[in-house]
Amino acid sequence: MAADRGNPARFVRSLTLLGVLLLWWAFGPWVLLLAMACLGLPRVRQWLRPTRRVLLAWVGAIAAVVLVVVLVPDGRLPIPPGAGALVTPSYAGSPVSAQPIEITLPQHPSLAANGRSAMHNDGWSSDAYAGAGPLGLDPEVDTAWFGVKECATLAFDSAGRLIALCGNLRGAIMHVLDPASMAPQATLVLPERGDGRGRKPWENLCGGAYFYLDAEDRAVLATTDRRILTVSTSDARGEPALHVETAVDLTDEIPAEDCLIALMPDWRDQGTWWVTRDGRVGLAPSGSTPDEPSPVLELGEEIVNSVSVGADGGLYAVTTHRFVKLRAVRGRIRTVWEQPYDRGSQVKPGQLSQGSGTTPTLMPGGLVAITDNAEPRMHVQFHRQSDGALVCREPVFGDDESATENSLVLVDRNAVVVENNHGYSSPLRTILGRATPGGFARVEVDPDTGTCSTAWTNEIAAPTSVAKASLANGLVYAYTKKSSPWGVNAWYLTAMDARTGRLAFEVRTGIGILFNNNYAAVTLGPDSSVYVATLAGMVRVRDTG
Repeated sequence: MAADRGNPARFVRSLTLLGVLLLWWAFGPWVLLLAMACLGLPRVRQWLRPTRRVLLAWVGAIAAVVLVVVLVPDGRLPIPPGAGALVTPSYAGSPVSAQPIEITLPQHPSLAANGRSAMHNDGWSSDAYAGAGPLGLDPEVDTAWFGVKECATLAFDSAGRLIALCGNLRGAIMHVLDPASMAPQATLVLPERGDGRGRKPWENLCGGAYFYLDAEDRAVLATTDRRILTVSTSDARGEPALHVETAVDLTDEIPAEDCLIALMPDWRDQGTWWVTRDGRVGLAPSGSTPDEPSPVLELGEEIVNSVSVGADGGLYAVTTHRFVKLRAVRGRIRTVWEQPYDRGSQVKPGQLSQGSGTTPTLMPGGLVAITDNAEPRMHVQFHRQSDGALVCREPVFGDDESATENSLVLVDRNAVVVENNHGYSSPLRTILGRATPGGFARVEVDPDTGTCSTAWTNEIAAPTSVAKASLANGLVYAYTKKSSPWGVNAWYLTAMDARTGRLAFEVRTGIGILFNNNYAAVTLGPDSSVYVATLAGMVRVRDTG
């Protein structure tokens, strides 16, 4: 037995395995592929053949990892990192000074404060924050592991806590998260996921993608069983708690084969607008009960994005065929205007439907912007809010490489930034160091001349980032990925100058598929931190310098 413990061959094998693991950590997956190729040699297999004791040790280690995953609560551990730390930069660019953008956005009276209420920030879906984000001053990255769970939409209550609508393979879950540790402080399990009509779980938006936080710190959300829930986010002492206050049953208005997609409160306090996957639009009246009917308009075309509202009581929505403005008039929903757009001939890779991938973005000058789905290049389109007339449209990105499934970002009174999601078909599309064609572009419109133009285009690749702008410092933040010849999947929070499109700085948030955000939004917090949800948890980036 003593001679066996001193066996030099076993010691060399152990060192070899340890060396392979260290090389994998440093250089990424090609090391493992090379090691596996070496196992094709009979002499190598014979030399590395493990003893029973080694096999038992590996089984024990795997069992211990499984126990940790099962028993440790969400948010208590960091997201497990992948390999390739030495061949991907942890930081690029340099700190910048704030260059504010002068825009004032109206506050929706029924929503939480702008920037705290919903995925797209406010009633206009501006995706712009009045507050600041990181400037690249010694940024620090923290992560929290939730298992296989993604929190696509985040909001902040008046105490600064994160309200998160998350989803796993079974269905939706709402959490109140501590903003520093990102650990759940309260949890509400929602009904299980319904019929996705063949869609993959990460493409099924039914009852798990959008919610909003109202002016009283209550989350208003849609469920897969066709209800609208109003959920308080704290108890009588102000401590985190999730309690269903009211539930509006829409099973009479929405058939079982359809589902709720998005909600938004009417600006004039007439109730809560709701839209469904099959193109039904309704208004649940304020203070409605389960027995009170909701007026419904059937558009007859698919809706896969959220909606926006204006102070004139208008609801702006995009179907897979047309752009519409609706309004509630004397208990009925009426069409103010509708405009068809070029929907192309196919569902492009990177999109969820054959049509526009944008939520309408209202602008201070009386315009509203979307994208179409034209080929070979999509366009950014500007319409008048009053009558829907097309002011102009501008082609963006390369031929047969342009698509977006995310909202436009308001970066000036008459300018938006659009991102290119073409090529993203699933989380597997970005493994082994691959990236999408990518690119961001700033498109400007001159309402007086009715013309628009591309001010800049860059090649920063954000496979599915819901990018956001900080008006306080003039930066656009996106969640990005570079292609890597080493096969390394490094993800970054990237800040670019909203005026020029140039890279300001980028910080690596993590390596591996678990750090893929998969359509989750970039979210700026009240303390200037940036939060991004991933397939396995949460990432937080903040300045420390």
